[in-house]
Amino acid sequence: MEHRVNEIQISYREKLSTLKSLSVTNSNDVAQLLFKNWDADTIGLNECFKILLLNQSNKVKGIYSLSIGGITGTLVDMRILFAIVLKTLSVGIILTHNHPSGQLKASEADKQLTKKIQQAAVLFDVKVLDHIILAPDGRYYSFADHGLM
Repeated sequence: MEHRVNEIQISYREKLSTLKSLSVTNSNDVAQLLFKNWDADTIGLNECFKILLLNQSNKVKGIYSLSIGGITGTLVDMRILFAIVLKTLSVGIILTHNHPSGQLKASEADKQLTKKIQQAAVLFDVKVLDHIILAPDGRYYSFADHGLM
């Protein structure tokens, strides 16, 4: 009897292939990169959670959209998040999501999720460098810049 197993396939879009030469050095550069690669039509409509995938030199491997939610929230499946990280052989990640309301304060749920991901990442020797919240008007909030990482 043959059993089929679900498999996650990762592919890079042409648009993101130019990102591979970029190194992550500060939160402002990351935020600008994310704004350029975020769907402008949905940043003020739906909350989305994405991960920026990095190699050992903190060069960008790609941006993966993990979930799209509603106006006030989205769900993150830890198993899928780490399946993507492991499948791409990434050694560093930056978490990011948007707040369609424009509110840049990190919620308690945002803080708890970040901590949970950080704890799991230790098991895989993956660095969680930051968690960036984007607002539709071009502002951003960095967990690392505010001492939350």
